[in-house]
Amino acid sequence: MPIIRRVTGLEILDSRGRPTVQASCELVSGVVATVSVPSGASTGANEAHELRDGDPKRYRGLGCRQAVSNINETINKALAGFAFDNQAELDASLIELDGSSDKSRLGANAILAVSLAFARACAIEQQVPLYQYFAGLQNRSAASRLPRPTINLFSGGKHAGAQVAIQDLLVVPVAAQTMDEALATVVAVFQAAADLTHERYGVRLLTADEGGLAPPFPSLDAMFEDAIEAIRRAGFEPGPDVALAVDVASSHFYQDGVYALSPQQRLSPVDMIEQLAQWLDRYPIISLEDGLAEDDWAHWPQLRARLAGRALVLGDDFLCTNPARIRKAIDANAANALLLKVNQIGTLTEASEACRIARAAGWHVTVSARSGETEDSWLADLSVGWSGDHIKVGSITQSERLAKYNRLLAIEAETRLPLAPP
Repeated sequence: MPIIRRVTGLEILDSRGRPTVQASCELVSGVVATVSVPSGASTGANEAHELRDGDPKRYRGLGCRQAVSNINETINKALAGFAFDNQAELDASLIELDGSSDKSRLGANAILAVSLAFARACAIEQQVPLYQYFAGLQNRSAASRLPRPTINLFSGGKHAGAQVAIQDLLVVPVAAQTMDEALATVVAVFQAAADLTHERYGVRLLTADEGGLAPPFPSLDAMFEDAIEAIRRAGFEPGPDVALAVDVASSHFYQDGVYALSPQQRLSPVDMIEQLAQWLDRYPIISLEDGLAEDDWAHWPQLRARLAGRALVLGDDFLCTNPARIRKAIDANAANALLLKVNQIGTLTEASEACRIARAAGWHVTVSARSGETEDSWLADLSVGWSGDHIKVGSITQSERLAKYNRLLAIEAETRLPLAPP
């Protein structure tokens, strides 16, 4: 039974140069584990509350000193010297200590950092890989597979200055048999896309928050067509070898019942559904994320019905890794896939419950990073331990992204686990 000696926090910077939280958990056994948590730019209205300082003179109000202070003082005082039978007990203590409905008193960033640091410390104390510890939280005796990567190729929306409305166009190496092959495939496509955008738009290799290329596309169709050409230039067949996934992030261009894909293209919800269906007709898309706005509940069931059997209807802002919203979506037949972001809900235990609910409904689960990431690789272990179908980390550039991919390569070498089916 692990006994906490102390927990400590530190304000660090994420991949965008914005503050985030790092926490360390020291057990009485002498084990010390440290974890860094991410932060999102494209955040849903129903996410757990990140605590920010609000001082405009420091990091434009985004400082995390208060969240860190809450770890060093309030949380440490409550946990130090206490034994916890399991992760659920620790997380329940944190939730009770916070006492708010959205973790706004102590901060979801503070709470999650401690939740994860405790998990890593327990894994070290038990002398098991972190992915094995995570598997135990799902009542799995062992990890069974690696998630198939979905990797940003082109970016727009809040990740790239909104030169196009949709947030990300991703490539999925569906024919790859190993993680090693999957990453080699995507690197080839990315480099072909980099060459193409230099030729076509005369831009240098500039990337968005998550590492995707972000040239000045004249239209959404150009974005899709360039992706198809990049796949072919890399020597692969669009569809059978490399498919597409789209993070539409519709909430960010939806207002007063209208989806403004461009100044000239303002669509009703029914027309937006038809636009998404037309993209599936024209391009090899296997997953559509947040195809409608997060609170457009009336039309999500229509979207799922319209795309039935053709592509995953994946909820991110729509679901916020929130068990109550997932149950509501299941009852409404409004989606069939969960984008799982642990920091949307704030503790490992609640995220694990969200995953179990989605799985029980027969849903697909994509484990996701955030736009503001760190070099910590715990998400790779989580995606393996929780048997993610896909993992969405970002592009195949930048160390905060590559840390996760490199960890997956190491797990593959260690375990020889197969990739999840496409």
